Amino acid sequence: MIDNAVHAPAAHPVAATNLTEDDLRAALRAGIADFKAVPIFGLFFSLFYVVGGMGLWLGLFASGQPAFFLPIAAGFPLLAPFAAIGLYEVSRRREAGEPLSWGPILAALRGRGDGQLALMAVGTLIAFGFWIILARGIFAIFLGRSGIGFESIGILFSAPGMAMVVVGTAIGGLVALGLFTVTVMSLPMLLDRDVDFVTAMIASAQTVQANPRVMLKWAALIAGLLFVAMIPLFLGLFAVLPILGHATWHLYRRAISEG
Repeated sequence: MIDNAVHAPAAHPVAATNLTEDDLRAALRAGIADFKAVPIFGLFFSLFYVVGGMGLWLGLFASGQPAFFLPIAAGFPLLAPFAAIGLYEVSRRREAGEPLSWGPILAALRGRGDGQLALMAVGTLIAFGFWIILARGIFAIFLGRSGIGFESIGILFSAPGMAMVVVGTAIGGLVALGLFTVTVMSLPMLLDRDVDFVTAMIASAQTVQANPRVMLKWAALIAGLLFVAMIPLFLGLFAVLPILGHATWHLYRRAISEG
């Protein structure tokens, strides 16, 4: 369990209203610096996503549904933030000048021991499941009567397949944006402060609402980099996930203040 004494005291979080692209660049630079300073932690947490992604692809290929990998991969950004929880703790400890060791960093995955982070995780898994159901429904609408299944990637290049991709991407983007809005600041906050998950989600949504242009750019950057990182057998995640995880912590520190 993380020692609450080393964290900021409980207070009403206030979202900044003046975030700029300079904040994004500064957060990215700090994220890269954290990863370069202690890469072992980033590589460790990324390994689970790389191996999991490869296993998922092989499993769908073996079961004759390789095309269904596309909607699952599109939902990947919904789950990726939880890979960064340990990385938030690494960045927090570096910032505070505290020692880095595996015990407290792995313990950070439990949050502050009050179950709030677990509730967020359950909610995210429900959202991911909802997206998979939606993806199945979209497939049924566009390709259900054609008799075509997910057994071939080629279906995506047919006329109904391309229409399905366009509609699915738009709907999936809205789902991802909604989850991004309530998690981008709330996950590091639940690690950092003694707040409940509802308060954290509200503060996260307020941050996005107060800085829509900057935060939408951040969301687009995350989605784009994760997509590119997954193309070469997921290997790009070894660098992209840690950098984005560390950078998100630093953006949170710039975006949220005490009330």
